Amino acid sequence: MDLFYQKLLLIFFTSLGVLLGASLIGSISAVLVGYPPVEVLIRIAREIKIWAIVAAIGGTFSTIEILQLGIFEGEFRALAKQLFYILSAFVGAHMGYLIIINLVGKNT
Repeated sequence: MDLFYQKLLLIFFTSLGVLLGASLIGSISAVLVGYPPVEVLIRIAREIKIWAIVAAIGGTFSTIEILQLGIFEGEFRALAKQLFYILSAFVGAHMGYLIIINLVGKNT
């Protein structure tokens, strides 16, 4: 059984890694096909954020089920933990996006 903070860190770094990896590796394709790689890098980073969050929390059905238990059956502890996991994934993905923007040097 994972401890709460261990799972938070795992989710955070998973979403960060998904966003950074997808953006950087995806921008290589821009070089191969002749598109400007910096623009493609920023576009991929912006568009992949939601998928990084979903990948980090392990899919949406278990999350929705836990949210349903928390709201309708009074499992507020499970609800709070799940909300922190979602927040951790969001912060990781957004931090990855900010890293990409700062590497590129654009403020968008």
